[in-house]
Amino acid sequence: MAEFIFRAMVKDRGLEKEFYTESAAVSAEEMGNPIYPPAKSCLGRHGVWFDAAKRSRKIEASDYGRFDYIICMDSYNMRLIRRTIPADPEGKIHLLMPFAGISRDVADPWYTGDFEVTYRDLMVGCEALLMHILN
Repeated sequence: MAEFIFRAMVKDRGLEKEFYTESAAVSAEEMGNPIYPPAKSCLGRHGVWFDAAKRSRKIEASDYGRFDYIICMDSYNMRLIRRTIPADPEGKIHLLMPFAGISRDVADPWYTGDFEVTYRDLMVGCEALLMHILN
């Protein structure tokens, strides 16, 4: 969800040529799976375009060199990313919500079942991240 929400924000500002955004999982558990149907439904209700062909992939150590930011939705995922990318000399790895001045994780819909709460967190966090990058 975060990938497509952030892409929509970038596109709304006419900056899509300036950004490359891609999501990745921290485990191989969902590798190759499409976007989870309730996530697609939530994005659709809010008019957020998503690529229905999107498939989950696992983060790789080489991603550190490919991206300026590696954004984690929660502390647990950040710990798992550190197994793949143990060093962060350029300070690229961050939690999302602190960009918005909120010191908690994004609500995880796998556990809450509430994709709307997650959507609201992502809207706030992604907007703050984009403002941080633009400033």
